[in-house]
Amino acid sequence: MAIDKQTRAEILRLFFAEKWKIGTIARQLGVHHNTVDRIVAHAGVPLQLRGRKPSKLDPFLPFIRETLAAWPKLPSSRLYQMAVERGYRGSQSHFRNLIAPERPRPVTEAYLRLKTLPGEQAQVDWAHFGKVRIGRAERPLMGFVMVLSYSRRPFLRFYLNAGMDNFLRGHVEAFEVWQGVPRELWYDNLKSVVLARHGDAIQFNPRFLDFAGRYRFLPKPVAVARGNEKGRVERAIRYVRDSFFAARAWRDLDDLNAQARAWCEGVAADRPWADDRSLTVREAFERERGSLLALPDDSFPVDERVEVRIGKTPYARFDLNDYSVPHTHVRRILTVVATLEEVRILDGVDTVASHPRSFDKAARIETPEHIEGLVRRKRQARRLRGQSRLLQAAPNSERLLAETARRGGYIGAAVAALLRLLDQFGAAELEAAIDEALERGVPHPNAVRLSLTRRREQQDKPPPIPVELPRDPRVRDIAVRDHDLGGYDGLAGYHEEDSEE
Repeated sequence: MAIDKQTRAEILRLFFAEKWKIGTIARQLGVHHNTVDRIVAHAGVPLQLRGRKPSKLDPFLPFIRETLAAWPKLPSSRLYQMAVERGYRGSQSHFRNLIAPERPRPVTEAYLRLKTLPGEQAQVDWAHFGKVRIGRAERPLMGFVMVLSYSRRPFLRFYLNAGMDNFLRGHVEAFEVWQGVPRELWYDNLKSVVLARHGDAIQFNPRFLDFAGRYRFLPKPVAVARGNEKGRVERAIRYVRDSFFAARAWRDLDDLNAQARAWCEGVAADRPWADDRSLTVREAFERERGSLLALPDDSFPVDERVEVRIGKTPYARFDLNDYSVPHTHVRRILTVVATLEEVRILDGVDTVASHPRSFDKAARIETPEHIEGLVRRKRQARRLRGQSRLLQAAPNSERLLAETARRGGYIGAAVAALLRLLDQFGAAELEAAIDEALERGVPHPNAVRLSLTRRREQQDKPPPIPVELPRDPRVRDIAVRDHDLGGYDGLAGYHEEDSEE
């Protein structure tokens, strides 16, 4: 039964001020005596002072208190089963009401309000703002938030993932906007910062330590389950959600980040400073600016860098998309170096391809020269493959092709025409026709074709029936030479003298 605040207050008044007994209060207010007992117990009144009648639970109270002291969060259902196993015969609901006051009351910890010196500390965290669709890809929209603990000056930047590269990019951009670096940066136990932790023993991410060393700040992961230690950034994230992101319209990520910059430099900077509301955050930041550490002479490289294996096709797969490379680099391991705007593909230190970056999914980003080079190579390969097949089937075609070249003819067209004749008439007939064309001094495919047609008519044979072959070069490029079938006549007992008779 739910008890309203007025009834609860009246129960406590009647018990403490008027000295009424539990049963009397229950009868007069029309509530169950267990309810009255529980409310009085929560007020800290010991069991023996509540005037409660003896209960079946009384013999088990020492056991219950000892168990709850060792296991304060043990469910009442489990504690009830343990009491039943020891002889308790009361109902479970009655048991639950009676033991509720016996549970150790949690100690509420008080926290000191953190005071920091100018330039001493900043706090950092990621915030998730849903998902954004780019083409066929759905990517998480992550907000990188860094806030200076003294002035409360925020930095906000949105990225499409919370990876290490964007984590470092957020730091670099914040430092450059503020033109300085805080002495300490406080974090949750993010994998970008902490690889493993056991108490105060922390294994830092090596790349992040290199970054911290370059900018000369001290990284400080807060203790586990101590979110209060980074309350500044958590409040800053709530402020971002309520004051900036709520009901905001934006075209793309660049537009959203442009609006975020304007908000940080405008609305967020002009709000009252928490430590002295007569000043603004902008004015407090001007006090703090001189206390920040100077930026290093050279910034830390934050480009994404991964090795990729190029397969049979000239494309490098990176971040869900394919980027073209020259066909001369297939079957090799190359390096992709990517910013948010550009993807470069390196062979050692040499850049072999450069493309605008895409955040789509399954997109193919190509440079026309890469594809044209592959097409030229394929055509050259097909031409050489055709010549090889022709020379294998009709070796005397080499003389005809050489004569064609000497007279300024196009070798590719001659090879294609002779291959068509080879498919129609066979290797033996083609060789005979080529010999005839060379003897007549007309080294041209048309002369070979006329010779083949005339020879077929002289032999009183029907026109050849074209055979459609698959486009697979493994089938089309097979050279098959005609063989003498006279041996089969001998096997059948057929002889020329038999035919003359």
